[in-house]
Amino acid sequence: MQSLVEVATILAPGAVCVLGGSSGKKQLFQTMAQVAARTYGVNRAQAVEALWRREALGTTGIGGGVALPHGQIQGFTKIVGTFLLLLKPCDFDAVDRRPIDMAFTLFTPENSETEHLRALALVARTLSDRALRQKLRANPD
Repeated sequence: MQSLVEVATILAPGAVCVLGGSSGKKQLFQTMAQVAARTYGVNRAQAVEALWRREALGTTGIGGGVALPHGQIQGFTKIVGTFLLLLKPCDFDAVDRRPIDMAFTLFTPENSETEHLRALALVARTLSDRALRQKLRANPD
């Protein structure tokens, strides 16, 4: 339960969205950046660029229907997240080659590698819980 409390410190209620579906990674990244801009004041263009820069290194689709896109943003001062639940899964080039229906996005300050990795590990551990993923999927509101 501790990890849920910690996740709550980086995920504002307004940064959680349910989507009917998505045409793919490009549209998802745009939506993630839009939610982060609206909720946290993140620069939308910088957010999209940061996500693509990281994705170019390898997929952030970790399997089990989950993606953890993340990026570091110059001039940003805090760690924030967005969570998207997709009612219709979409292709994300995940490691298990299955579509995703959940995406937790992290945006962190540039040059914050330790904090970035800690936050990423926290979210990955939290979403590795199969029962939690089932609860999230069963509650699309």
